[in-house]
Amino acid sequence: MDETRSHDEPREALEGALYEIKQVIIGQDAMLERVMVALLTGGHVLLEGVPGLAKTLTIKTLASVVGGSFRRIQFTPDLVPSDLVGTRIYRPDSGTFDTELGPVFANFLLADEINRAPAKVQSALLEVMQEEQVTIGGDTHGVPLPFLVLATQNPIESEGTYPLPEAQVDRFLMKILVDYPAPGDEAAVVESSLVPSSEIGVRMTAADLLRFRERVRDVFVDREAIEYAVALADATRRPGRHGLSDVQPLLSYGASPRGPIGLVQSARALALLRGRRHVLVSDIRDLAPEVLRHRLVLSYEGLSEGVSADELLQRVLDTVPEPDLDPPRTAGEPLAA
Repeated sequence: MDETRSHDEPREALEGALYEIKQVIIGQDAMLERVMVALLTGGHVLLEGVPGLAKTLTIKTLASVVGGSFRRIQFTPDLVPSDLVGTRIYRPDSGTFDTELGPVFANFLLADEINRAPAKVQSALLEVMQEEQVTIGGDTHGVPLPFLVLATQNPIESEGTYPLPEAQVDRFLMKILVDYPAPGDEAAVVESSLVPSSEIGVRMTAADLLRFRERVRDVFVDREAIEYAVALADATRRPGRHGLSDVQPLLSYGASPRGPIGLVQSARALALLRGRRHVLVSDIRDLAPEVLRHRLVLSYEGLSEGVSADELLQRVLDTVPEPDLDPPRTAGEPLAA
């Protein structure tokens, strides 16, 4: 397989996967693109939106198209850690313990309404999200690869919910806000509900996805693009250094180093998905809200004034100067006149 074909293969396969998903999920193109970026990057995703916006259906459809194993956990206040990771069971007939693995052992794990589970259960998810392994009774068990946690939460209910700790929120590569579809798209959704759902075809395998992740690493990232991503994160930590002194009192903490790392990695995946072998500033700007919004901790003053993380990020994006990134030249190519 030549180099061009090797580069085009993941884009064509992912476009085919997106086509299949869009037969079921209508009017959420931006969300689907970002979910595919997370799939290529190997990062976990937090989907937030009111009920009925197809968050759960999106994840289930994604698993069907990719062909990996899929498990769903409905988070509730009475859930315990062993309900996620598994436990050891005593067998009286043999006098031994057997390990029963939990539902986290799947390629795609849907953590539905994750903020309804208490801190104990949320912390049980930390090791498997970060280390891709689970420890039960002193034994370590690796989860199947690729492994992706896609969690949902409902922003309009507070009764019976437990806010996710910052340490866990930071482990999600992206927080995607799912909004209502446009009226035309919603009409198409209603129309599609009147007929039997179409069959979803498998467009690639879990093994294909692991190969495509290797292709992401071949996407070129200019040093200036990296510095731009770091500058965006730094502007959320020290706004005064970037001419945003009025933003300083509104933030208690800015984005952690996982922010610019995830932003650059995601930009590479987005560039590949869009058919390029190099990252542009637009790739970083487009993904900055999803990668950084959940890493900002607003101060009491910011909360009292009713500002949102997205509003502050927009101020940052409008203020931090963008580098001029021309497409990289191939060897021997003359400079432009």
